[in-house]
Amino acid sequence: MGELRNRKLMKLIGLVCACMLLLVGFKESYIMEPVEMGGMVSVAHRGASGYAPENTHAAFRKGLELGADFLEFDLHLSKDGELVIIHDDKVNRTTNGDGFVSDYTLAELKKLDAGSKFHKDFKDERIITLEELFSDFYGQIGLLIEIKKPSKYPGIEEKVAAVLEEYNDLSSVVVQSFDIESMRKMHNLVPELQIALLMKRSAIQLTSKEIEDLTSFATFINFNISYVNKHIIDQIHSFGGKVLVWSAKDVRSINKAYQYGVDGIITDFSIWPLEDVIFIAKE
Repeated sequence: MGELRNRKLMKLIGLVCACMLLLVGFKESYIMEPVEMGGMVSVAHRGASGYAPENTHAAFRKGLELGADFLEFDLHLSKDGELVIIHDDKVNRTTNGDGFVSDYTLAELKKLDAGSKFHKDFKDERIITLEELFSDFYGQIGLLIEIKKPSKYPGIEEKVAAVLEEYNDLSSVVVQSFDIESMRKMHNLVPELQIALLMKRSAIQLTSKEIEDLTSFATFINFNISYVNKHIIDQIHSFGGKVLVWSAKDVRSINKAYQYGVDGIITDFSIWPLEDVIFIAKE
């Protein structure tokens, strides 16, 4: 009986320790080791945003260091029409500023602290432009560009296309958005570019004809792992498309993605039980 109680106590202590790691992990996870992805493509969400402030040079460097296949990042337009990398349409959450990105010039955005809210060690991180990111990372790692709210920024597709025209090989570049018509436009502007479509929950009801239409111009049809199913993934694959999933932040979600046969996971490299993930990868 005493031995049984001791084993139960050790399991309880282990569970408590795991919970504590999860609670502190967001701010400290940049010191952890990378995880195995079971052969699937790994996309560093807003850079390795579990380790460094999202969408900053530090997060992109960390994603490269951890062996991600792609860096994912978000685009808005500044007041003076510059392509700037930030997720929200306001600067409040990730910087020491206040208000809409579109109300700031690039010079004003560059003055904001984009790192301290994550951790004091990143106080010198700044908002960067699409051109700056390409200058530093093109050719070293795949680049997955998400255009945020393109309808808010008329002409943003042409601006992205103009940047891409400076590079001869776009085989490692993907542009994505929830706005399907914006992505049709990107395909027409840069036919050799890989296009990805971010899908809402209702998209799991897509018909075969709709999937055929979408895969006629998009390489990737991407879903939140919480509501995708194997049937829709198999249908997309049958038309030659690929599927990336996001919000896979625990072993169960990774296992689901792996068993469904997705082509990759968009991840912030959150802390996962590493042994379980590696075990799944070997199955």
